[in-house]
This record gives sequence, C-alpha cells and structure tokens, in this order.
Amino acid sequence: MRRCLILANQTLCGPRLLESIRQRVESGEHSFHVVVPATPLADQERAAVGNGPPADHAHAVAAQRLARSLELIGELGASADGEVGDPDPLEAVRLALGRFPADEVLVSTLRLGPSRWLRADLPSRIERACHLPVEHVVGDSALA
Repeated sequence: MRRCLILANQTLCGPRLLESIRQRVESGEHSFHVVVPATPLADQERAAVGNGPPADHAHAVAAQRLARSLELIGELGASADGEVGDPDPLEAVRLALGRFPADEVLVSTLRLGPSRWLRADLPSRIERACHLPVEHVVGDSALA
C-alpha cells in the first residue's frame, strides 16, 4: 500500500487535487494523510468564523476544510485521516511525517500570483528537507 501525505489549505477540496487523489486510488491501494496548516486568516475569513483569538479562527477554518476533504476522499473509496498542522507548512509536513511515514507528498497551492507557498518555493523545499518525491498541483480556491 502506498502512503501519500497531502498538504493543502485553500485548494484542499478543489477539483484538481481531488483528480490527483482519484488517479492514485485507481492506480492501486493508497492511504492518505491530510495536513491543513492553521495558517492565519485573511480578514474576510476571520469575520465568517466569529470573534476570538486569530489562532482559534485559523484552527477552526482548517478543521472545517480537513473534515470536508476527508469526506470527499472517502467518497473516492480511499482510506484517509488527517490533522490541523503547524501554521508553517514546512514544519507541518515535518511533524506529520513523524506520525505518518509517507512514500510521497502531494502539495496543492493556488496559482503563482496569490500563492505565498509558491513564492516561498514550498514544494521544492519540502522535497529537499524531507527527501521524498513531491507532486505539486495548482488549484483554485475551494474555500470550505
């Protein structure tokens, strides 16, 4: 069984990422672990989740996205679990790999303009730091 760690946030439930997951499921048995960093939210997202400390808002939105993604992956016929991770996506991957020894990492980001992760060269940094193959999927925001 192949083990795939998925790192995504705003694009987590988007069609391009789901297609990549579906392709893996069709190619053979896979287990997935989804990591959603508790990234600080933009003002409009914060307003949608109510009052409270910004870290609580970030965690709440990440948890909603995680729950929805696990449902969608299950509908594809795959086994999946996940976690809300560290706000730093590279650290979130490192910590998750300590609990879920993956064969590969699937990173989903926004396109280059709006993506902070791409401006920071995150897919390449994960590959170098974790010594695993990384597939990068560019998706549209699918805010949960």
